[in-house]
Amino acid sequence: MASSWNEIRDRAFKFSKEWEGEESESAEAKSFLDAFFNVFGVSRRSVATFETRAKKIDGKDGYIDLLWPGVLLIEQKSRGKDLDRAHQQAKDYFPGIPDRNLPRYILVSDFSRFRLYDLETGATNEFTLPNLHQNIKLFGFMAGYQTQPLTPQDPANIRAAEHMGRLHDLLKAAGYAGHELEVYLVRLLFCLFAEDTSIFERNQFRDYLEQKTAGDGHDLGLHIGALFHTLNTPEDKRQTTLDEHLSAFPYVNGKLFEETLPPASFDAKMRQMLLEGCALDWSRISPAIFGSLFQSVMDPQRRRDIGAHYTSEQNILKLIKPLFLDALWEEFHKVKSQKKALIEFHKKIGKLRFLDPACGCGNFLVIAYRELRLLELEILRTLYKARFATRFLNIKGELWVDVDQFFGIELEEFPAQIAQVALWLTDHQMNMRVSEEFGQYFRRLPLEKSPYIVHGNALRLDWKSIIEPKQLSYILGNPPFGGAKFLDAEQKRDVELVFNGGRNAGLLDYVTCWYRKAVEYMAKYPAIRAAFVSTNSITQGEQAGVLWPDLFSRGAVINFGHRTFQWDSEARGKAAVHCVIIGFALQEEKDKVIYDYDTPKSEPHARKAARINPYLVDGPNVVLVNRENPLCAAPDIGIGNKPIDGGYYLFTPEGREEFLKKEPQAKNWFRRWIGADEFLNGYERWLLWLGDCPPNELRKMPEAMKRVEAVKKFRLASKSAPTRKLAETPTRFHVENIPSSKYLVIPEVSSERRVYIPIGFMSPKTVSSNLLKVLPHATPYHFGVLSSAMHMAWVRAVCGRLESRYRYSATLVYNNFPWPEPMAKQAKAIEAAARKVLEAREKFPGATLADLYDPLSMPPALLKAHHALDRAVDAAYGRARFKTEADRVAFLFQRYARLVSPLVQ
Repeated sequence: MASSWNEIRDRAFKFSKEWEGEESESAEAKSFLDAFFNVFGVSRRSVATFETRAKKIDGKDGYIDLLWPGVLLIEQKSRGKDLDRAHQQAKDYFPGIPDRNLPRYILVSDFSRFRLYDLETGATNEFTLPNLHQNIKLFGFMAGYQTQPLTPQDPANIRAAEHMGRLHDLLKAAGYAGHELEVYLVRLLFCLFAEDTSIFERNQFRDYLEQKTAGDGHDLGLHIGALFHTLNTPEDKRQTTLDEHLSAFPYVNGKLFEETLPPASFDAKMRQMLLEGCALDWSRISPAIFGSLFQSVMDPQRRRDIGAHYTSEQNILKLIKPLFLDALWEEFHKVKSQKKALIEFHKKIGKLRFLDPACGCGNFLVIAYRELRLLELEILRTLYKARFATRFLNIKGELWVDVDQFFGIELEEFPAQIAQVALWLTDHQMNMRVSEEFGQYFRRLPLEKSPYIVHGNALRLDWKSIIEPKQLSYILGNPPFGGAKFLDAEQKRDVELVFNGGRNAGLLDYVTCWYRKAVEYMAKYPAIRAAFVSTNSITQGEQAGVLWPDLFSRGAVINFGHRTFQWDSEARGKAAVHCVIIGFALQEEKDKVIYDYDTPKSEPHARKAARINPYLVDGPNVVLVNRENPLCAAPDIGIGNKPIDGGYYLFTPEGREEFLKKEPQAKNWFRRWIGADEFLNGYERWLLWLGDCPPNELRKMPEAMKRVEAVKKFRLASKSAPTRKLAETPTRFHVENIPSSKYLVIPEVSSERRVYIPIGFMSPKTVSSNLLKVLPHATPYHFGVLSSAMHMAWVRAVCGRLESRYRYSATLVYNNFPWPEPMAKQAKAIEAAARKVLEAREKFPGATLADLYDPLSMPPALLKAHHALDRAVDAAYGRARFKTEADRVAFLFQRYARLVSPLVQ
């Protein structure tokens, strides 16, 4: 058991007095260092050796004064000697020390001065012998109090995970696989972590392996099996004849070592791999992300992208802060000056219960638990801030937050096991923080309480069997993102069961099932709060119109929301995932908050909202429906042409020229072809349009006839019956929309980087593809409104997305758009401003629309013209200006609500 800081400080003071002023020589170094180790409650003989032989950098043999493998190297000199030289001498030994034994710290001393080097951080601290008692916390790594600042980006996380992955591969290749291997690795993970964080004695696990097992590894599995059994056996139940090294290990409990596993067989390489794993500093490992990394190395396909799959702490905090953490800290600050109220608040956080029904490796639960423990630590600091009070404080009795407040459901067994261990490891890390804060070593061994993590399908389990709703405080997590079109048969069955075969449920992403299950679970228990990370598609397009009316009918309300942002992922070849976070409940919060992002990669900025609708907008609780005709007086919109021709009617300029050399009579039947890409980027393509070609002329063009025959064969080969039917008329298209006069086009997909979606007029001689929306009877007025900031705000709020790009929909976006009702003068102003936009474009004849509307290259003259157009359109809506785009969207939803239901205000 580690000593308290007060005890260490007293011993340090006594040590300084005993050795101060002594005419000490290097011959007395061993006694000096033994006494120095005793100050920190460590038996030097149990961890470190004197005069360790090592090959120096010059190739000669040397002897290290003291080496604690993997931890500390000490070079001791006579009083008054040069400490810089001693430091260099210590570093000269490094080439002769095995990698796994290289120390993190170097201490050089001349009996009266100490200089400690932290090779990890680069920090150097020097003090004199009389001041040792003031510097004892520098040696927390000796006393068992060392805490590490944990950062997800720390390379140690990835190195450790990769190392475990290699050990996994060796064991699996030897035939040790499946459930047994997964449990075995989780236990090894615990042991590795335990010896670097004072659950075990420092290097206790490594020393046991090195001293008790043969170099060829043949008996390693038997010894590890014996260790696992020992860790599961209370000290008073162990055999009296048990090996003293095994007997020194503590009783762990918690059912972690309960299951009997078949012994694993090791060889020399595997033994070496495990010992090298022991040499890593596991105190630096973050349980919050290590589980995800650990899981990824088990999958060879995911291993190449290790580090890209974990959920960042920053993103987890985006959910838990508005869900509960911000409110708890606010309450703490209100009561911290009132002792009785603060104690009641402390009791309250000790009774909170959390459920993650798709917990994976426990990331959200781990961070939630850590943050709750940090809040508890602040409570204890406030209650016992007087230094003298801590001398009489039983810290164990004051810690009321524990892992048994956390519940989870996970489909896969291995992540479920990791989640449980990760919470225990986090608990111990926080116990070390408490120990350091109050100077009392505290660890929870044996493990008396456990998180309740269930292995099963959350969509088919009754959540009440995990924890009764009346006991639960919060539901949180990051359920699977699977898109509706990509679900396997079992997942589709899950959706069908959860939504009871509801209308259009087949359109919903997989994540929506957790929303429905959560709302049903919360019924009659409105105090429960919930929040999930989700694909942004559930707040856009068709899905919003299917999901949210169902949830609202069951009493759900949205209390906070993060609008679309990019989920952290640096995986090679992986598309970025764009997400939202939605906080919901059956009880409305007084203070609602929307977190908006200027771009999906930017930081959020919070703003208060009166209400939050399914599009995460401060506006009426309306849901857009697919509307076949425009809501307002506006031109009808349609899609462009869809040939289904196998590409036989489409030509590049070069291909067209080659074709015309063979078939010059076809010249009059070629027309410009334009899709979204051609429209935006200025590419030239041509269409051989034979739909209006008289049969007598067509038969005179043999090359054209070959194309018609090829299209017919292509259609007949289709698996689709309607396409095969089209083979009867091979010169016609599946969809034909060829206006006879000038028309307006809108690209179906456009980059989210653009402030304005580029739209434009086309000549009737140009045929548009189905990747463009077509407005045959549009005027400059319609061009102006559709090019305005008002329409763009509407698009961004309600359109579906392809990744994060805008996906313009006729039935949802255009037909539901609440157009203004301008007076004649206002309509003319919009037309005039629209023409100025078109004129500004014409000033740059060599630029494509992609060039003109890139926010970094957009010409000032064009931007100025758009701003003037925006003012004209705003005026037609009866507003001089809007402060933010959020104001625009709220205004438009209010107008939409009035249009669809005049009684809605």
